[in-house]
Amino acid sequence: MRNIAVIAKREIASYFATPLAYIFIVIFLALTGAFAFYVGGFFIREQADLEPFFVYHPWLYLMLIPAVAMRLWAEERKTGTIEVLMTLPVTTTEAVLGKYLAAWGFCGIALALTFPMWITVNVLGSPDNGVIMASYIGSFLMAGAFLAIGSCISSLTKNQVIAFIVTATVCFLFTLSGLELVLNFFRAWAPELLIRTIASMSFLSHFTAVTKGVIELRDLIFFASLIVFWLFANVVAVDFRKAA
Repeated sequence: MRNIAVIAKREIASYFATPLAYIFIVIFLALTGAFAFYVGGFFIREQADLEPFFVYHPWLYLMLIPAVAMRLWAEERKTGTIEVLMTLPVTTTEAVLGKYLAAWGFCGIALALTFPMWITVNVLGSPDNGVIMASYIGSFLMAGAFLAIGSCISSLTKNQVIAFIVTATVCFLFTLSGLELVLNFFRAWAPELLIRTIASMSFLSHFTAVTKGVIELRDLIFFASLIVFWLFANVVAVDFRKAA
């Protein structure tokens, strides 16, 4: 745990040592505010809740999370510092977890800075704060799943642009997999079991379920298993590159 904490601290410091962190946070706050109050019609709805705020999170994460994840390993490989990192007395698993937790913590900071919106709806009315809390937890878990995918893909290439595009594409496919438009394509020829499996892999379906205010075990298992799987693949990819 100490090695993981050291690596995470190093990564967090590297984020705030450049304008990247501040640019990401400003863009994230600006977009969430714009989507909630203007695109989502917050004032037109005349309801004191944050549904217009959370409904756009999956689509914002498709743009912003890959931008955070693309540098996790691609930059290390491009600059050659990955060799230095791997010579330190840390295991690959510790390095992967340290870098991942730092990125997830950074996204958590950005999400936490939207807290004034929660205060705003409480000033304007009497929202269901339990639903809002569940939605924040769901958003944080979804960001973690996006990041795990991005971290793994970043370890496969030196090019950050490629890492960004591939991560965004994979996350986009996961997000859309539960929509009727996608499922109807498979219903014409695929067995029912495959259709149900594809539908169960949708970020959108699980996140929407959480934003209803009920955090079910299956939703927690979905996000946790996805994170574990992609981080395991990340460790395998880094070990393979190190052996090569």
